[in-house]
Amino acid sequence: MTADRPRVALTMGDVAGIGPEICVRAAVDPELLQLVHPIVIGHPLLLERAVDLLEVRREVKSIDALTGAKPGSDAIYCYNPGADDVIEVPPATVDPRAGRAAFEYLSAAAQAALSGEVDAIVTAPLNKAALHAAGLNYPGHTEILAEICDVDDFGMMLYMPPGTGVASPHGLGVVHVTLHTSIRSVPDLLSTAAIREKIGLMRHFMMRIGCDPPRLAVCALNPHAGEDGLFGDEESRLIAPAVEAAVQLGWQVTGPLPADTLMQRACGGEFDGVIAMYHDQGHIALKLLGFESAVNVTLGLPIIRTSPSHGTAYDIAWQGTARMEGMQQAVRVAAKLALAGPLN
Repeated sequence: MTADRPRVALTMGDVAGIGPEICVRAAVDPELLQLVHPIVIGHPLLLERAVDLLEVRREVKSIDALTGAKPGSDAIYCYNPGADDVIEVPPATVDPRAGRAAFEYLSAAAQAALSGEVDAIVTAPLNKAALHAAGLNYPGHTEILAEICDVDDFGMMLYMPPGTGVASPHGLGVVHVTLHTSIRSVPDLLSTAAIREKIGLMRHFMMRIGCDPPRLAVCALNPHAGEDGLFGDEESRLIAPAVEAAVQLGWQVTGPLPADTLMQRACGGEFDGVIAMYHDQGHIALKLLGFESAVNVTLGLPIIRTSPSHGTAYDIAWQGTARMEGMQQAVRVAAKLALAGPLN
């Protein structure tokens, strides 16, 4: 970290999508440049194409190492750890070259964060089908980063910062016990230990951003929290014991609560963090609330990683119309976490 601002790596993601465009917009945004020193990880020729498309008057400088970026310069610095064949990828196309490149950009950024060359990473979206086409059988960013960082206790959180439609003065976070998996498999993947771990991850994040003590709530799995066992017993058998274990530690945790009313109560300011049982239970509510404002944060890593909550947006890719609000919020959150001090 420089004396005034953290160094943040912006990964280009899937180059057939809007990643290059939103990286450019973030790298030249005057507000963000007051918060961070950005470095793009991707192919410099694609970054130049995006600069031309957006009619941004800024030079792209290719560097051989992340330490080559000079804070305070007007140039957009770009480090390329991937192959050159990615420049041939057509826009809005699932292409294994783009999948491989996105993986290489992410891996390089994670390694740089682990070594201290950068203080945080902000990832533009990748395409899971392109990853798989490249022979990389990962569900997404979260699982790749967990493997690189060699952690087992991790979680994906969507976070709505303060002032984005939630009443809590610290914003609202929702972490998911299960993630990229089928609905059919969710009940078998739940465990009291996993739920308790996610409660701890959420509590740690909220305290890092100044929410002490955080008010946490845990979603039920079944409608009406199982209706006393009529609709399932996961609430009494798995979720309630995890909540009780957290309460015994002196934490402010309540649940299991019916998800439909819980999310409304949380948005209204009654809670600072929610533990959801599966992907859509948390994602749908927060994306309805603020699709462009929600930030994806990977919890449990020894590094800081955030991203916008949207995808590659092939339908508008390389048309110069991609909005940067999601990337902007992700950079803001990354900067705040970087300035909060050590993760552990």
